[in-house]
Amino acid sequence: MNNKQSNRRKNIGIWISEKKSQKLNWKELIKTCNSHGYNLIKLDLEKPLEDQTECDVFLHKLTDVIAASDQGDLKALHIICNVQQYLSNHPNTTVIDPIDNVRILLNRHCYYSILQEELSLQRHGIFTPNFAEFKTCNIEQNVEIMRQWGVSFPVICKPTIAHGSKSAHEMVLIFNKKGLNACKPPCVVQSFVNHNAILHKVFVVGNRYHICQRPSLKNFNASEELEPIFYTTGEVCKADSRSTLSILDPHDKPDVKLTLDENKIKPIIKLLREKIGLLLTGFDVVIDNTTVPQGGFVCSNVVKKLLSVDQNLYKIILSSLSLSLTKLRYQYVLNRDFDQQPRAMKKAFSTEVEVKRQSSADAEVNGGGGGSGKKCKY
Repeated sequence: MNNKQSNRRKNIGIWISEKKSQKLNWKELIKTCNSHGYNLIKLDLEKPLEDQTECDVFLHKLTDVIAASDQGDLKALHIICNVQQYLSNHPNTTVIDPIDNVRILLNRHCYYSILQEELSLQRHGIFTPNFAEFKTCNIEQNVEIMRQWGVSFPVICKPTIAHGSKSAHEMVLIFNKKGLNACKPPCVVQSFVNHNAILHKVFVVGNRYHICQRPSLKNFNASEELEPIFYTTGEVCKADSRSTLSILDPHDKPDVKLTLDENKIKPIIKLLREKIGLLLTGFDVVIDNTTVPQGGFVCSNVVKKLLSVDQNLYKIILSSLSLSLTKLRYQYVLNRDFDQQPRAMKKAFSTEVEVKRQSSADAEVNGGGGGSGKKCKY
């Protein structure tokens, strides 16, 4: 490598949807990356990537595009093929995160299975609610499937495909057998866990994480009288949600506050790195209120995240990310064999990246509205 190449600033090529893009303060993001020696360049995936920039890092939120591609959308397929061809032509480009690894998160049944089968999580008192996949509208068959997999009412019915359309986020809370008429296969039904309408969203960047508390569904029990409740996650679980579904009934007011044990966050992060191979991600956890005062710890969802954190935290997240990239740039080699990718990612993550937080950034986190910025060590 000549001196001109070694001295040039590194380029982070970034792509997110226009909707996500409008929520970001690009001026501040660019400034933060520049302060750590990186140029931040917005990519247009409908144009040849070779003509836009030389990417040292390809940072993306392509989940919806990947999902559309897998379902036969020709435009999305063309975009994904172009991206993969570019990465094939530039094997030293760091990808956050590899497309095949992200693809695992497109299928709820797939990543629920990974979480539920992991014995290391169970040893830490972490579990995924029982679930089953429906591929038919036959209620009798579906009841038998639920019995086989230990799924009990009430259940949340979710599309098997977790991204790619608005319907992917449309849920149904079902209380009884007749309510299964509301299921539209292919879908996943998952036993509902009462958790006092509190959801903890964990955002992960490398070896750092941040936790935000959000509203969630109130407590429900199985009932032969109740009709299915249709809702979207955006209606119920957004920070500014005012949904009546999140308001606890008077008899459900908790006597004991369920406290989040952050030591149980770390095994989940470790699993996501080793088994799925993700650097930039997020997951949801709730605390089962039937086991107070300890509370059973439930990991209920895993998603691909890209700068989707509370606005007052993006600066420290990007600082952490851009510092980490210096290590990853030379350690991570994209392995196109799907079975080998998690091992490659594990090797890349094995070196602890020290991140020094400025006192001003610490002040922002401490005032972050219920969130906490942390660093994991393994």
